[in-house]
Amino acid sequence: MNVIGYIRVSTAGQAKDGYSLSYQQEEIESYCQQQGWNLLQVFSDEGISGAKVDEDAMEVDREGFQDMLSLIATQSVHAVVVLNTNRLWRSDIVKVLVHREFKKHSVDVKSIEQPTYSIYKKDPSDFLINGLMELLDAYQRLEIAMKLGKGRNRKAKEGGYAGGRVTFGYSAKKGSKAIEIDEKQAFVVQRVFELRELNAQWSLSEIASQLNLENLITQQGNSFTKVQVKRILDRKAFYSGIYCYANVQAVGKHQAII
Repeated sequence: MNVIGYIRVSTAGQAKDGYSLSYQQEEIESYCQQQGWNLLQVFSDEGISGAKVDEDAMEVDREGFQDMLSLIATQSVHAVVVLNTNRLWRSDIVKVLVHREFKKHSVDVKSIEQPTYSIYKKDPSDFLINGLMELLDAYQRLEIAMKLGKGRNRKAKEGGYAGGRVTFGYSAKKGSKAIEIDEKQAFVVQRVFELRELNAQWSLSEIASQLNLENLITQQGNSFTKVQVKRILDRKAFYSGIYCYANVQAVGKHQAII
């Protein structure tokens, strides 16, 4: 079984517990030899609290720990061996983060002083740990969405392309910060508004039927339905050169089609 070791001391922790780095490493090496495990490497953090977290990145803020995660992600490792689990975490939030990262790669924790411990062992605290992990993931998704939303709103206020799927009638090159008129699609857009103006009494389905009779197609190359027609008509402001994003409206930097 391939394993790696992890050792850590903080100034207060070393004085209180007597867990020097050299003592922890000797114990891990001896234990792995007794168990017949293949000890690949021992990672260490010195003078760093077991409760330290990078709140912006929501990750364990230790260099040795991060190096260990890099190895786990690239090599086959079955477990991380520690003298005690308090070398990995001293707070619930760090425990949640460690569990999450290890479970991503199916890695367990082997503790010399807690021989029956496993992050996969079912116990009442699992409900809390799993719930916190789910809440953490949800928080990170919302935080990313919020940051993206702020950037897109700012750009929208300037009338620029805020990202996402390009409106029918336009195209955007990969990595481009602007949209351009797609001549073929723009003709369809113009035709939809022309039919609406010439035949105000027509239903959406009748307009779609006329487009299909003229062999005009949607962005996906399909025949038109009333749904696609309504979507085009609902974006009259945008096709007129007004940029709309969320609750923001501004004179767009894109060229008007109608």
